[in-house]
Amino acid sequence: MDSLITAAARALAAGDPLGALKRIALRDDAPALALRGIAMAQLGDLSRAKLLLRSAVRAFSPREAVARARCVVAEAEIALASRDLGWPPKALNAARATLEEHGDRVNAAHAQYLEIRRLLLIGHLDAVEQLVDRLDPTPFPPALRAAHELVLAGIAMRRLRTRPASEALARAQHAARQAGIPALMAEVESASLLLKTPAARLMRRGEERLLMLADIEALASSKAIVVDACRYVVRDADTTISLARRPVLFSLARALGEAWPADLPRATLVARAFRGKTADESYRARLRVELGRLRTVLRKLADVKATKDGFTLVPWRSHEVVVLARPVEEEHAGVLALLADGESWSSSALALALGASQRTVQRVLDSLAEAEKVQSFGYGRARRWMMPPVPGFTTTLLLPAPLPSD
Repeated sequence: MDSLITAAARALAAGDPLGALKRIALRDDAPALALRGIAMAQLGDLSRAKLLLRSAVRAFSPREAVARARCVVAEAEIALASRDLGWPPKALNAARATLEEHGDRVNAAHAQYLEIRRLLLIGHLDAVEQLVDRLDPTPFPPALRAAHELVLAGIAMRRLRTRPASEALARAQHAARQAGIPALMAEVESASLLLKTPAARLMRRGEERLLMLADIEALASSKAIVVDACRYVVRDADTTISLARRPVLFSLARALGEAWPADLPRATLVARAFRGKTADESYRARLRVELGRLRTVLRKLADVKATKDGFTLVPWRSHEVVVLARPVEEEHAGVLALLADGESWSSSALALALGASQRTVQRVLDSLAEAEKVQSFGYGRARRWMMPPVPGFTTTLLLPAPLPSD
């Protein structure tokens, strides 16, 4: 490899894409095309970067398997950055296997971390933990060690473990400083802010207050029954009951939880659960049926008792009932929470992350665009959606994820 290619590669490794381009911007040989693609990716021109990397793959000969594999890994990283979660993981796995076979363990580990970050983004925490446990970051360079610690921090935050998250972020910060890459240091700093911004809103006895992640962790181990509107479950320290697929029952549970220890009139329950204007006899009959189902579902935690004016929750063991909700609540909050990371998403990636159909997500995006809450650019399969982040709130932590007891 000639001196200009070597110097450009070193500049890219140090996070200096402009320095790399000064050396290779006018060259069209395969190594230069690959490095130009990586440089353009670091500068944010992801479309141009993808084209350059694909040109590099075609320019490398079939005998240059390692170079071709590195280009595939770089393209996978661009796909992750552009939230193209449907990018074929088989290609990344094949590239990783090629790199391992030829002894390029650092780039093979980088490919593994790309797959781990993709799984973390769509909430597959169990799979992420299994993959991370197989990796030993000790021999890795500082940048890759920082990526490892960021993954550990992401897992811990989604599992509501603030102390391990803080420790992992401290190690990530140290590794990022050793690497000397400004973008990596900024990513670690951004992740650290998640522990210092409100992640949820607590409603208790008619009062509301914002909670940090540490407060939510403490609440999870308390004796209270928590009606969790972030994950659509009702839980205490020992038992978790999911109502994610039973929205009417969850609406009733939340309404009763917000009113606790008082009862809630039947007309109010009808309005909350069925959006009915008047509690006529048909609505009252339906309400009795749904409350009977709720009583059966919550039998391990509480009873639902009728009062003179309505219904109330009666906990079996807990001292109180509280409701945990998102800091900012509005329709289609899941889509907005994903888009609030500041990245551009395709509708297919949003559907994959939310576990919904792409057509459903597209309808949601169209309605949000009409309300000027999101914006799109590009056409057809290249169309992407984004919005500015909500200032002052932790957004990615509001997405559905397994609880510690799951």
